[in-house]
Amino acid sequence: MSSRTLFSLTLALALVAAALQPMTAHAQAKPAQLQAAGSEIGFTTRQMGVPVDGKFTRFSAQVALDPKKPEAGSVSFSIDTGSARFGSAELDAEVPKATWLNVPKFPQATFQSSAIKATGPGKFEVTGKLAIKGATRDIVVPVQLVQAGTGATLSSTATGSFTLKRLDFKIGEAEWADTSMLGNDIAVKFKLVLTGLAPL
Repeated sequence: MSSRTLFSLTLALALVAAALQPMTAHAQAKPAQLQAAGSEIGFTTRQMGVPVDGKFTRFSAQVALDPKKPEAGSVSFSIDTGSARFGSAELDAEVPKATWLNVPKFPQATFQSSAIKATGPGKFEVTGKLAIKGATRDIVVPVQLVQAGTGATLSSTATGSFTLKRLDFKIGEAEWADTSMLGNDIAVKFKLVLTGLAPL
């Protein structure tokens, strides 16, 4: 290969790289900021057929999403398992034990997205991996995004729900593995108030 050909090839590659660089930077959404006020993660179980509601009081979320290009975005959650609360001192004292969430060994539950796609105006489907108590499962979470305000005052609220099987994560072992006593389904619902997302 002549020096002239090599120079021409190098110049062409440099021009392509320069052209692609701003496009790549533009495609990367800036991280949004989770607002603690108004954000919540709750869950419902059934004991002997009776619904029992609880919530997590400490959690964080990392959301990098351009609603117009959701496929380039990412979402992750981290929940302090020891912050589970049922509003009953007796139940709250049981949750950290090894039979349930085993908080000393597994202090956090996490979710990491692997794909995000739009399913309608303000609607998205987030696929990813949920890890609780040392077990990891693939889940799909439908999310509804609504926004209020404009510019610097734009606020986004993401809501959604999904159902997990507690026995997949060994939540309730030994005699509590009997689903006639405690249902296998746990309904999880969340509301995240975010600032810094691009408009829909």
